[in-house]
Amino acid sequence: MMNESLLNPQSIVVVGGSDDISKPGGKLLKNILDGGFQGELSVINPKKETVQGIRCFKTVADLPEKIDLAILAIAAQHCVPAVKELAKTKSTRAFIVISAGFSEDGPEGAQLEEELKKAVEDVDGALIGPNCIGMLTPTYSGIFTSPVPKLDPKGCDFVSGSGSTAVFILESALPKGLTFSSLVTVGNSAQTGIEEVLEYWDESYIPGKSSNIKLIYVENIKNPDKLLKHASSLIRKGCRIAAIKSGITDAGQRATASHTGALASSDSAVEALFRKAGIVRCFGREELTTVASVFNYPKLEGKNLAIITHAGGAGVMLTDALSGGGLNIPAIEGKAHDDILNILNPGSSASNPIDILATGTAEQLGQVIEYCDTQMDNIHGMIVIFGSTGLSRVFDAYEMIDQKMKQCRKPVFPILPSISSAREEVEFFLSHGHINFPDEVVLARALTSINQTPAPAEEEIFTEGIDIQAIRTVIKHAPEGFLDPATNNELLEAAGIPIVEEGIATSKKELTALAQRLGFPLALKVIGPVHKSDVGGVTLNIKSETHLLSEYRRMRKIKGVKSVLVQKMQTGTELFIGAKYEPTFGHVILCGLGGIFVESLGDTSYGLAPLTFEEARSMVRSLKAYPVIKGARGKEGINEDKYVEIIVRLSTLLRYATEIKEIDLNPLIGNKDEIIAVDGRIRVEK
Repeated sequence: MMNESLLNPQSIVVVGGSDDISKPGGKLLKNILDGGFQGELSVINPKKETVQGIRCFKTVADLPEKIDLAILAIAAQHCVPAVKELAKTKSTRAFIVISAGFSEDGPEGAQLEEELKKAVEDVDGALIGPNCIGMLTPTYSGIFTSPVPKLDPKGCDFVSGSGSTAVFILESALPKGLTFSSLVTVGNSAQTGIEEVLEYWDESYIPGKSSNIKLIYVENIKNPDKLLKHASSLIRKGCRIAAIKSGITDAGQRATASHTGALASSDSAVEALFRKAGIVRCFGREELTTVASVFNYPKLEGKNLAIITHAGGAGVMLTDALSGGGLNIPAIEGKAHDDILNILNPGSSASNPIDILATGTAEQLGQVIEYCDTQMDNIHGMIVIFGSTGLSRVFDAYEMIDQKMKQCRKPVFPILPSISSAREEVEFFLSHGHINFPDEVVLARALTSINQTPAPAEEEIFTEGIDIQAIRTVIKHAPEGFLDPATNNELLEAAGIPIVEEGIATSKKELTALAQRLGFPLALKVIGPVHKSDVGGVTLNIKSETHLLSEYRRMRKIKGVKSVLVQKMQTGTELFIGAKYEPTFGHVILCGLGGIFVESLGDTSYGLAPLTFEEARSMVRSLKAYPVIKGARGKEGINEDKYVEIIVRLSTLLRYATEIKEIDLNPLIGNKDEIIAVDGRIRVEK
C-alpha cells in the first residue's frame, strides 16, 4: 500500500545513517540532504553524535515523539525489532527497507520477511522493500544510488522491481533529455509490489496534474488481474504505459530467481496480458526509454512519415526499420516533389527520404519541415536526422528544429546523432525542454511498437449462441486427461463452434456405413495417439471404398489404435486456434496458420481470455501470415469475420470451463464462406 507518510513525510529517520557515503546508509542520507528535504531529518547510529551535520540518536527510544517515515539501512536481523519499536513508540506508519538478506536468501530470509511485513501491517503501515534502493518523490530523495534525477512534474512515473536495473534505465534516459516525476523500487515486494504502485497511480490520478507517462520494469507479475485492471484504467484516462518484463527464457528465469526470489511467468501470457491492457512492451533499457521519449511527443494520427535528413545512409536504415514495422514512408511525387526540390541545393533528393545534403542550410531545413507540415495532408509526422556535418557548428539547425517543433501541428521527431562531436549543440537543444533520439533504428522500433499496441480491451464477455449450462454439464461429467472426440464435439457445439461431419468406426461394417452416410471424399484419422501425423495416423482425400478399407486395415495395426475417426473431407486454408492455462494469468489463446505451419513457421499471436471481437481481430491481423488469410496472389482468402468469431467463442468456452488446461483446434479448414474445425484435442484437469 502507499500512504501519505510514505509519499509526503514531514519527518524522516535514517536507521543506519553514516558519514561514509560509500555505504548505503551514508549515500542515502547525502541524497536526502542534497535533495533539499524540508522536514525534520534524524539519524540512528549508536557510535556518532552527528552524521553529515544531522543530529544522531543512539536508539529508537531517543528519537522525537513522532516519525512519519523510517528508512532502514541495517542488517536484516535487526530490521524487525526496529520496525516494531518505531511503529509502537514513534507512531511510524511508513518504512523503506533497503537492507538485503530476506526472501532472496532462502527460507530463513523468507520467514524474516514475513515477520517484517506483519510488523508493518499490524499498524496499517506502508512498506517498500526489502532489498531495494528506495524511492524518489517530490518531497525527498530516498535512494542510495546515483544518478539522482531532478524531478519534473511532467516527467515519467517509474516503478521497478530491480534497483540496479532502475539505475541503468535512468542512465539511459537522462542523456536523451527524458525526465521523471517519481521513482519507486519495490525490491522483494513484501507488501507493495508493481501492481500496488499501479493501483495507487490509478486511484490518485488527477487529470492535468498527474504524470501521463508510466514506466515499468517487472520481474514477477504476482497479480495479473490487478495489473490489467489498473493499467487499462490509467490508459483510458489518457496515460501511456511502457514496460519491460524480464525472465522470459529458462536462463532468464534462473537469473531472475537468483536476484529477487521471484519466478518468471510464461512469456506468451505476459504478451497477451500487455496487449489486453494496452501496455507497450519493451525488451531493453534503450527501447523502454525511447518509447517513453516518443510518449512525450504528440501522437501520430496516421502511419505516413516524411524523413528529412542530410545523411543518406541513416535515412535508408530508418526507412527500412519503419517499413518493416508497419509504418509508411510514402514516395513524394508530382507538385510536392518539385516544390521541395526547388527549396534545396542542386543534387538534393525530394523523394522521401528527403536528402538536403551536408550543404543544406538551417533555413532550407525549416522550409522543408514547414512544407511537409502545412502542404502535405498525406504526411502525419516528420523525422529529422541532423548531426554534425564536419563543416560548421549546427546551433542554427538545432534552433530551427526547436522552432518548428513548437510551431508544427504534426509531430516532429529529432534524431541528433552527434552526441560527441556536437555535444554542446545537443545540450543546447535539450535545454529547450526537448528529448533527443540519438539512434534512428531504435526510434523506428519504438514508433512501430507503439503503433502495433492496441488500445485496452473492453471488459465484456460474448455469450450469444453459447450454452454455458451445457458446457458446465459436459465438464462436470468429463474425465481428466484428453477427452474423446465425442466429448470434444459436445463442448465445441455448446460454444457454437462449427465442427466437421464425422463419425467413429470400430469395425469395417461401421466404416462403410459412415462412408455411405457422409459421402466421398473422406478423411481417416486414428483415435488414441495424441500426434496422429507422427505415427502415420492421418489419410486425406480418400475417394473410394477400396482405398478406405486399405487405410483402415493399416491404421488398426498402429500401436494403441482401436478405432478411427471418419470425416467429410474439407477444402480450404488450414488454420489453428489453441489455448493453454497459465497459473494466475488464465487461458492464453493462440491463433495462426494450421497444420504443419503451427510449429514450422512459429507465426502465432496471443490473447488473454476472455477476448473481445476487436482483440481477436487484432490478433489475426498481427500475424505475418495475414496476407494468406486475406487472400494473396490470386488465392482465395478465408472468411476473416468467422475466424474472429470462433476465436471469441473459444475464449468464452474457456472462461466458463477453467478445468480445460490445453486445447488445440488444428486444423480448422477455412474458405470465403465457412470455417470448420476438423481436428482437436482437449485436456481437462480438475
